[in-house]
Amino acid sequence: MLEYMKRLVNRKDEKGASAVEYGLLVAAIAAVIVVAVFALGGFVKGTFENTCTGITTEATTAGGAANVGDC
Repeated sequence: MLEYMKRLVNRKDEKGASAVEYGLLVAAIAAVIVVAVFALGGFVKGTFENTCTGITTEATTAGGAANVGDC
């Protein structure tokens, strides 16, 4: 029985280590996504604003309604 207890105490269990590694991997991926959103956010916003302006300009130039609404 004493031998069994020694083996139980000295057993190397790496399940916790792999869970920590997966947690670090998920955190790194989340950080990359956050950086990408902040880096590309202004570009995407500008593209949508330019598209909205173009649609509004074309609608009023083509004789459409004066009030085309907000994009």
